[in-house]
Amino acid sequence: MNGIVGAVEFDLETTASPEKVRTALIDFSERRTQLWPGRALYEVYSVGETTADVREGSKVPGGKVWARERYDWSGLHTVRWTVQESNFSAPGSYVAATIRAGRDGGSVVHVTWDRTGSTVFGRLICRVIRTSKGKPVAASFKGALAVLESA
Repeated sequence: MNGIVGAVEFDLETTASPEKVRTALIDFSERRTQLWPGRALYEVYSVGETTADVREGSKVPGGKVWARERYDWSGLHTVRWTVQESNFSAPGSYVAATIRAGRDGGSVVHVTWDRTGSTVFGRLICRVIRTSKGKPVAASFKGALAVLESA
């Protein structure tokens, strides 16, 4: 990975309550693409009490990236989605969002992004995200949180 490895972590603040953020993260209805903009591909395979099997993808410069991921929200404050298969990221790679109460009824979302590229394009995407300290991922989350704040 050209010497750049490890998870990228950052915190985002939102006026949306912890319950609202968690509910949006585990909403696998047709509303998901509205709650989490930028989904060019979205398919649900199964949803259980604390897990879901979902394929999601986005358009990026140079094409589309997608991953079939297992979402797990069995922890009280954390939602984690782990790659099962993907056209850019290795199985076992994951993103986790840990939500805690913030100021004035809002939330702080701690994001851990730990992906390993499985293709040349995937390694490039992962390198950009790591060298920018997660700015593209943070921008995506900020867009989604803005939708929640206005809802």
